[in-house]
Amino acid sequence: MSEPLLEVEGLTKRFGSLRAVDEVDFTVEAGALDALIGPNGAGKTTLFNTVSGLERPDGGRVRLAGRRIDGLAPHEVFMAGVARTFQIPRPFPEMTVLENVMLVPPRQSGERFWNNWLAPRTVRREEVRNRERAREIIVFCGLEPVMGDLARTLSGGQLKLLELARALIAEPRIILLDEPAAGVNPVLMETLVDKILALNARGHAFLVIEHNMDLVMSICRRIMVMAEGRLIYAGGAEGARRDPAVLDAYLGGLPQ
Repeated sequence: MSEPLLEVEGLTKRFGSLRAVDEVDFTVEAGALDALIGPNGAGKTTLFNTVSGLERPDGGRVRLAGRRIDGLAPHEVFMAGVARTFQIPRPFPEMTVLENVMLVPPRQSGERFWNNWLAPRTVRREEVRNRERAREIIVFCGLEPVMGDLARTLSGGQLKLLELARALIAEPRIILLDEPAAGVNPVLMETLVDKILALNARGHAFLVIEHNMDLVMSICRRIMVMAEGRLIYAGGAEGARRDPAVLDAYLGGLPQ
């Protein structure tokens, strides 16, 4: 069997006496489209924050394609191949959609100010490539009509698509999506789902936190359930609907 893409072993994150993530173990295979669900306060976003480097773990290990990434700074985890989006998008509001996407690729020559004088042609060629690639991704994400608009003028659904575009230009190995459907109108949510499915069909791996159970059950092949910081279930959708621990965590039944 091939090595899992993402491996989480005994991952623990404490806040004082609270174990927000309590010795969690799971794997995500290459090309997977998995969901992480659970009631509010279960520890899902804290787990994402710990995997992506925003929080330093208090125990356990995280490996990406066999390489340990636990304890790395967020930009190091990002450059290793883990991109994540946020429930509340965080673009640069006074930059355009195109500028927001172009800004993301790491190690750009122009980031070193002296290169603008010492190697201007290299900086320019790289900027042209980044601009072309950013335009391609923006068109794919359905944001071409607002490409030149400031990010602060976008709707909630457009901001979620911008988050996805900003993740894609980094060419990550796996994308962690934090509630992509939250605050999105049905039309844009359908667009967002179509893009996720198209990307997954191309081989992109996703781990999705989502409270919209219709969405989870319709697109995710594997579901993991957290409650009180612990992983209580991992398997198919129908199994989750029948699992006693899952039903108890949701006070008698999964939301519809």
